[in-house]
Amino acid sequence: MVSSADSIRNALWTATVREPAVAADTFEAGREVDVAIVGGGFTGLSAALAATTRGATVALCEARTIGWGASGRNGGQVIPGLKLDPSEMRAAYGATIGDRLVKAVGDAADSVFDLIKQHRIDCEPKRAGWIQAAHAGSALARVQKRGDEWAAEGAPVERLDATALKLFTGTDAYLGGWIDRRAGTLQPLSYTRGLARAAQRAGAKLHEGVRVNTLTHDGNLWRIASSAGEIRARSVIVGQDGYADGLIPGVAESLICVQSAQVATEPLPEDLRRTIMPGGICASETRRLAFYFRQSPDGRLLFGGRGAIGDAENPAFHGALVAAMHRTFPATKGLRIDHRWSGQVALTLDGLPHIHEPQPKLLIGLGYNGRGVALATLMGQWLVAKVLDEEAPPLPITPLQPILWHRLRKPAIQLGIAWAWFRDRMGFAA
Repeated sequence: MVSSADSIRNALWTATVREPAVAADTFEAGREVDVAIVGGGFTGLSAALAATTRGATVALCEARTIGWGASGRNGGQVIPGLKLDPSEMRAAYGATIGDRLVKAVGDAADSVFDLIKQHRIDCEPKRAGWIQAAHAGSALARVQKRGDEWAAEGAPVERLDATALKLFTGTDAYLGGWIDRRAGTLQPLSYTRGLARAAQRAGAKLHEGVRVNTLTHDGNLWRIASSAGEIRARSVIVGQDGYADGLIPGVAESLICVQSAQVATEPLPEDLRRTIMPGGICASETRRLAFYFRQSPDGRLLFGGRGAIGDAENPAFHGALVAAMHRTFPATKGLRIDHRWSGQVALTLDGLPHIHEPQPKLLIGLGYNGRGVALATLMGQWLVAKVLDEEAPPLPITPLQPILWHRLRKPAIQLGIAWAWFRDRMGFAA
């Protein structure tokens, strides 16, 4: 059985990464820093860059290598917003906080592309937009309302009927949808390494192969005991997301982690490059078991969707993913699959990212629900503003609450998958 964790070796991003791997810093046991960071993905690296830019001393510990987790495995879609519409954010948090949150997440893609430009990150960015494609009439009404709300906020979005959507994507599998031109794509492993390079140049110390074992509050400092020794810090930021390992009790149990599996075809023939997801546009659909797709910078069709539960990859899910790609884009049926891989995506019960502060100066950001490129980049910046300046993040801090039925998650998710397939076949909205 193929391991999801090991599948990164066959990922398209591993084969095509343009930014070089960082030269990890030597771990200095006994060092004292302003901010210690656990996790070398988007959250941790964005935090490291934000903190060092503000003059703080930073030590980041990554148990594997920079970008090994979700940040080096995802689909590379840079999507602004949350899975709440602007009106829902204001209803949930009130006008003042809701307005601030709408502005922050609405500008999320800008934040990513500004960092890329500022630090000259070689990650093949394209800002051609993101389409949410509706598989059913009820879903179409829902997502076009979402587009209308963002248009009312001044965002460059527009409705798409079935004809327009086919022109953009090359498939007639959907009834329509909307396009958000704030969004874009990038090579995620290159972006991760570029953030690491920028943070390191600003003064952050990045340590690979260093697993943090315990965090202990000792007076005004945190003691961070790791596989390489102990350091101390005034604040700690934890950005493990779907790869939480029990370091802080209850974190892993607050998430439902499932595999997100992806395949990449051989390079498309020139005629298909012009018709299937051309120009850097990306898309995802409205099914509960949604697929997402784009053309890679080297002209392959990249197609992803939910995979198995746990670390072992299930061949049946891979077969179903390829079959879905062929249904959506029939012209790809004769193409070879050159790359296949998967990784853990962390889901929350409310579909929103969460910020937790279980103890003073211990901040946790997680739960990006498939929108990690933009949201995790923002999260790192928010957490730094909180630990250095006591600035409240746009997303309110909430108590850490483990899911009561977490031990039963595997059969529960399997039942949920069966129910989602039924709803999708019946044409219900997402």
